[in-house]
Amino acid sequence: MKRRRQHKNGGNKEKNKDIISDLPECILLHILSFLNTKYAVQTCTLSKRWKDLWKRVPNLTLNSSSFRLSWCRANLKVFNKFVTRILSKRDASTALHTLDFRRKGFMEPYRLKRIVQYAVSHHVQRLRINVECDIRHFPSCFFSCRTLTSLDFYVCRRIYCQLTLFPNSLNLPALTSLTLHSFTFSIGDNGRVEPFSTFKLLNSLILYDCEVPDTQKLCISSATLTNLTIQSYHILGNYREIELSTPSLCTFVYTGYPFPKLTGNHLCSVKHVNIDADTNLKYSVPTSVLLNWFTELTHIRSLIVSSTTLQVLSLVPDLFKLNFRSLCNLKSLEVKMKPLSHYSSKVLIDAKLAQLPTRSQEEVSKIIKAFKFGSSSIPDGIVAFLLQNSPSAEVRIIN
Repeated sequence: MKRRRQHKNGGNKEKNKDIISDLPECILLHILSFLNTKYAVQTCTLSKRWKDLWKRVPNLTLNSSSFRLSWCRANLKVFNKFVTRILSKRDASTALHTLDFRRKGFMEPYRLKRIVQYAVSHHVQRLRINVECDIRHFPSCFFSCRTLTSLDFYVCRRIYCQLTLFPNSLNLPALTSLTLHSFTFSIGDNGRVEPFSTFKLLNSLILYDCEVPDTQKLCISSATLTNLTIQSYHILGNYREIELSTPSLCTFVYTGYPFPKLTGNHLCSVKHVNIDADTNLKYSVPTSVLLNWFTELTHIRSLIVSSTTLQVLSLVPDLFKLNFRSLCNLKSLEVKMKPLSHYSSKVLIDAKLAQLPTRSQEEVSKIIKAFKFGSSSIPDGIVAFLLQNSPSAEVRIIN
């Protein structure tokens, strides 16, 4: 019996063995790279092996939301102190591959300067920064960082409803991925709004609620750009036209309203399109613009649309009578069912009722039911209309 107990105890000892701590340091650092820095630091209490590992992690995730009541001034002080200690105690010889820094509340210029200078001096490659400050407080080294390959940039101004002016002086020669939140673009020296032409290696561009207040056209010029994503829920001050000079563009994703007209010489390069259209109570979307997209993007192979997109498209007058010659190369169509918002429901019902030659009670009831708030449906005949030149394309409906 004693032998069995010894064997059993030995088995438990083997079962409770710390396997992770015996892994090579490069693997442990890779694991820690996925953690919020607050929690990565806490691993120093596990054992002597872990005591200083966090100091050599190549990625830093510093988010004030990780601290309770992050909007509270007292907790912001705790967060500020934590960031200061991280930067001062981190191994100075370890390059910084990724910095994800997000902070609520106004960011003091000297704190911003220290964090950005630290990142640039440690050869940061991927930077995500979300702060409330004046963009003029960014140190000059940021605007000419030669190691930065990916930038996710959001600078919130203290003045309500005023967007940050995108700096035309941004010179990032290694940049391949750019994500911008709530920026406004100004006219350049050539008289055009062309903010991305200096990024010679740009591969991916994502724009969230950006504006062109002084003109109606946004020009996107890039020989290397392959992926373009735009989300636009701003009404006033938004661009009404996007001119694309992007011969390598392969994927185009659009969410929101209103729809800017697409123009350009290389739209045939776009093969994959994803559209989630919406409309607004006061500023209805010109449905002909949405039809223009399908007309201009002639070589689409895969198309993903929301059910609300199809409902907006169905508002085009005499749609099924048009000579539609696009989507001849379509291989797949995917429709994602999406419930109507209150505003979209109101606009669609009003527009459909306005198209009726006579309003019988039966027709009115049918339209109100089809486009009621919270409903999701595909207008009759709309899928067949899109597939008329590619009848063999695969169709999927995603609930």
